[in-house]
Amino acid sequence: MASYYKRGNSYVIRVSCGCDAKGKQVYQSMTWKPEEGMTAKQIEKEVNRQAVLFEESCKHGFQKKVVKFEVFCEEWFEDYAKQNLRHTTYTYLYHQRLRVNKAIGHLRMDKITARQIQAFINSLFKEGANERNGKPLSVKSARHILNLISDVFGYAVKMGVVSDNPCSKVSLPKIEHKEKQIYTPEEAARFLELLNDEHIKYRAFFNLAIYSGFRRGEMLGLEWKDVDFENGIISVRRTSCYTVDRGVYTDTTKTRTSQRTLKFPKYIMDLLKELREYQDSEALKWGDKWVETDRLFTKDNGEPQHPNTTYTWLKRFCEKNDLPFYGLHTYRHLFATLLVNGGVDIVTVSGALGHSNVTTTSNIYCHILETARAKVTDVIADALNLADKRGA
Repeated sequence: MASYYKRGNSYVIRVSCGCDAKGKQVYQSMTWKPEEGMTAKQIEKEVNRQAVLFEESCKHGFQKKVVKFEVFCEEWFEDYAKQNLRHTTYTYLYHQRLRVNKAIGHLRMDKITARQIQAFINSLFKEGANERNGKPLSVKSARHILNLISDVFGYAVKMGVVSDNPCSKVSLPKIEHKEKQIYTPEEAARFLELLNDEHIKYRAFFNLAIYSGFRRGEMLGLEWKDVDFENGIISVRRTSCYTVDRGVYTDTTKTRTSQRTLKFPKYIMDLLKELREYQDSEALKWGDKWVETDRLFTKDNGEPQHPNTTYTWLKRFCEKNDLPFYGLHTYRHLFATLLVNGGVDIVTVSGALGHSNVTTTSNIYCHILETARAKVTDVIADALNLADKRGA
């Protein structure tokens, strides 16, 4: 049974864990410190709760280990993250660990409290937290960082380093889903008209982006064997990614549902045929220096295109033609908006976008869906008005 005694401002909790091989009694102990402002009654209740929790953890084989967060964080990256995370995710989190370690890396895992983690997370929303622009971090970025800490603690619980995950008590402000910035139909029409005078590489890329809603990595991962010219369909089977350490490389799609097939009009297929003819002529010019990758979108020598190439080109194109620049992802949003406004049901839209579930689609495009739902009463009113006229 667990027992405890007060030592200064803290309480030492001891649990008997039986005897060792020599018959000597074995004890496990932990120290618990009350939070400031707690009353005597609250302290008594909490220390008893901590004693019960600690006894349970000892019964299930938990053995407290003294290890700093930064040390165990590296172990998590090596033994778990490297084998289970996509390389882009791994690279992003590995960079974020520097920020985390600066705040709590020097602390022992078993000594880190929810209050300390909460204070660190709160600091991310202060001016200067974003090292690139000096602004606060977004809620999304803060969530990624909190998830990193939580995953490390979750793994530590499994490995018997700590008894519980303090991140379960840490909170974040709710994410406000801002209305996506997209072209108006008039702006989109002008964009496509101006695009007609540009190189086939960019005409094909941006027309396909608007008609497909494919992610940038999915677009750049397309290969000619994914294009069925006879039936007018294109299949997404992989993505093209980039990290500093690996350069451009091929990876699986974001989720299993991201692997999908869409049908396209003859106009898009004709553009892709023109792109292929151009690519074949370039391969002849380059001769044995041409790199055969089967990709639709490549560098001049056939190598997979760098993901920033179209982004940089688009920014210059918009500036030159006095068009608003919303980034590459805006064409995915435009695709979804046109579908919703055209009356396509949300399940079909979600499938076309390659989302893992309909909830993801609803959360991202809540403003668009609300606008579409607002038109429902207009449809009913128009129908009833027509009925009234027929009955007159």
